[in-house]
Amino acid sequence: MSAQLTSNQVWENLEKELFAVLGMVTEKGEARTVGIVYIVHNRKLYISSKTVAWKVRHVQNNPNVSITVPIAKRIPLLPWIKIPAATITFAGKAKILKTENLNDDVLQALFRGFETDTELMANTSVLEIEPQGDFITYGVGIPLMEMRHPEKARGRAPVA
Repeated sequence: MSAQLTSNQVWENLEKELFAVLGMVTEKGEARTVGIVYIVHNRKLYISSKTVAWKVRHVQNNPNVSITVPIAKRIPLLPWIKIPAATITFAGKAKILKTENLNDDVLQALFRGFETDTELMANTSVLEIEPQGDFITYGVGIPLMEMRHPEKARGRAPVA
């Protein structure tokens, strides 16, 4: 029996986190990953990047991406014991947006209140990731001790 999750539960977990690993494909068809900081707005993920960054070039070439969000697990009062992270993984379609095409709520959340000068915004692109299909989870929404049993720790929930 696997973890029974709703898409709302997975979205709630995604909104609590800020770090993920973005997977993409280069122009030569090679797999690449990069750590990113993201926000969630209207059930899409937003990532800021310099317009000249290689991740922006790769996404321009191929908008099919994957995201894996690690969720740290700890034993209260025993933080030195290493526990594997829970994860949420999904495929998505990416769009590259200019900062002037985003609403203020997204920009404020994305830049976390830091001042955004005109020059910075002119050289910044935003990746908008729309999840597709199902969320695949491990260790989400279950007690820590249940993570020892893969058949109980695995979960799946529709994106919508």
